Amino acid sequence: MQDMTTAHDPAEEMAQPETNEQTLPTPEEAFAALGLTEMSLRAVHDLGFSAPTEIQVQTIPLMLAGRDVIAQAPTGTGKTAAYGLPIVERLDADVLAPQALIVCPTRELAMQVSEALFAFGKYREMVTLPIYGGAPYERQIRALARGVQVVVGTPGRLLDHLRRETLKLDNIRLVVLDEADEMLNMGFIEDIETLLAALPENRQTALFSATIPPRIASLAGRFLKDPQRVHAAPKVTTAPKVRQVYYEVPYAGKPDALARILDHEEPQSAIVFVRTRNDADEVAERLNGLGYLAQPIHGEIPQAQRERALARFRAGRTQILVATDVAARGLDIPDVSHIINYDLPLDPESYVHRIGRTGRAGKEGEALTLVTPREQRQLRLLEKTIRHRLQRLRLPTEADVAARRRAAFREEVLKILDAGELDAFLTMVEDLAGSRDPAEIAAAAFKMAAQAREAMHPGSGINWIAMPEAAPEPEPAAEEPRPRRRAAREDGETPEQTASRPRRRRESLAEGETGKMARLFLKVGRQHSVRPADIVGAIANEAGVPGEQIGDIDIYDAFSFVEIPERYVGVVRGALSHATIRGQRPHVRLAQPDDRLGMRDDGDARDLGMSGIHDLARQERLPVKSARAASPRSSAGRAFPSGRSTGGRPSSPHSLRPTDRSQARKSKRDRW
Repeated sequence: MQDMTTAHDPAEEMAQPETNEQTLPTPEEAFAALGLTEMSLRAVHDLGFSAPTEIQVQTIPLMLAGRDVIAQAPTGTGKTAAYGLPIVERLDADVLAPQALIVCPTRELAMQVSEALFAFGKYREMVTLPIYGGAPYERQIRALARGVQVVVGTPGRLLDHLRRETLKLDNIRLVVLDEADEMLNMGFIEDIETLLAALPENRQTALFSATIPPRIASLAGRFLKDPQRVHAAPKVTTAPKVRQVYYEVPYAGKPDALARILDHEEPQSAIVFVRTRNDADEVAERLNGLGYLAQPIHGEIPQAQRERALARFRAGRTQILVATDVAARGLDIPDVSHIINYDLPLDPESYVHRIGRTGRAGKEGEALTLVTPREQRQLRLLEKTIRHRLQRLRLPTEADVAARRRAAFREEVLKILDAGELDAFLTMVEDLAGSRDPAEIAAAAFKMAAQAREAMHPGSGINWIAMPEAAPEPEPAAEEPRPRRRAAREDGETPEQTASRPRRRRESLAEGETGKMARLFLKVGRQHSVRPADIVGAIANEAGVPGEQIGDIDIYDAFSFVEIPERYVGVVRGALSHATIRGQRPHVRLAQPDDRLGMRDDGDARDLGMSGIHDLARQERLPVKSARAASPRSSAGRAFPSGRSTGGRPSSPHSLRPTDRSQARKSKRDRW
């Protein structure tokens, strides 16, 4: 069986050897043998699953028997159904309260799992709710108050609801930790421990992880009861003759990037894959506005209309299909020159299924993927699973598009010359040559042909004839090695080495591996119960910044500082502007030189307090009296101007002597 966004490929069925010795079981018989009942089997049939995967065969019977499970299974092995179907089976339909809890590292995965569980449990009318950061609390609180049976969420938002007492865990009978190693990488392990400690003692627990590092093994030993270990290896391969590349673009720049890529590639036929039905409609409408012949394909389109759209596409009257994964299942389209992943698929099996639409029957194909900065971790997981590295390309410029069109035009002219049969046109040229220069005649003919070609070509507004030639591209530099993950791997790392990893990471940052660093001010601190893991998790999950590239973190009573690569400043500020950390808006901005001592007029450091002054004294190696003199207010209650000193002592760490500043930086590196 494949995950819910994948499909059975008829070509694979044809490739299976025939056998007369035994009759293979039907999908319903194969899943019934695992212990599933009628309603689950109907859902499996509707989703088009062909056979259980290895992880499902091993896991489903154990979970139906109520056993705790540790499943080592990479993404793309069908693990969502491995725990989703047992959840459906064990659900008490008469109880409208949370009975199962699934914890995921990212909101994208939480949404995908929630959609899958909804499909698995539709015949039992199972009520599922995704809970993740970045979404309004009020909507989630109202849904919880109405009653849900399965909750799928990210650790931080689940804890927020637990503290608000809007999420009740009294009826939880089954909890699943999905992608446990990724949650460890993102700094959520302490949140996971807090959640597990708050759950009822008499529960079933399943842990799914691609790797089992020491910290995950320790977690399983503490919270799982006599767990059964299962293991499944990935079986994902990609088409060898399909060129697989990706472009890194910001989320808001995807529409323009897609148009530029289509202008440059000029595909004969292409399928653009998106994640939702609304996206399919919007992207198709935008492409039609640019002059392309595009048609959306998704589940809400009637079958008759869908068949007509496919017939036009096969006949070449429609150039581009914009499709969702579910709608693309089972499409019989023999010749597709380009597959474009407008949205990165959420699991490797979906990616393999998508690009399998091109490069068929030994032909070559193109698979192009748009990746946002926050999806880099997801891309690395995809590459690891499919065992293939996608080539990163620079987004084509207008000059690139113009050069490509000129080259195509030149090839067409040469083909016509090679084909001959030009006698009638040569007569016209000889007639005009009596009064005109032959070169000008040829140029005029070229202009007419180019104008006619441009009228038939989707209009990007690029004057490819008049635009000067693009400068030759420099030799591509070797791709920088991707940063190593912070978390412990299966490399035998000792606990002492794990504990010293943050210091090693900061030392590498100090050596400039991530480029110039910027310092951000966050208006959350110790009084809000904020920890370094909360800040790392918020930046990694909401803004997509790799956790290993986050630098020093200084936490005070009412505010905090964090260092990140300068290139991520805009992304982080935008992402955290709608997010919360421990239930508080961080109000992120660039740190100012006088932020630490509270000498700003916006009220940030009025919250510094005496404990904050003592913190500064310890961290900057100032006497407490001197730090107090550098506090935001004088004895008369007025704020000192920035840079003013009291009693001859420095009023700010920036006025320290060079040796003192060096000691202060060394002290800061040795913390966190």
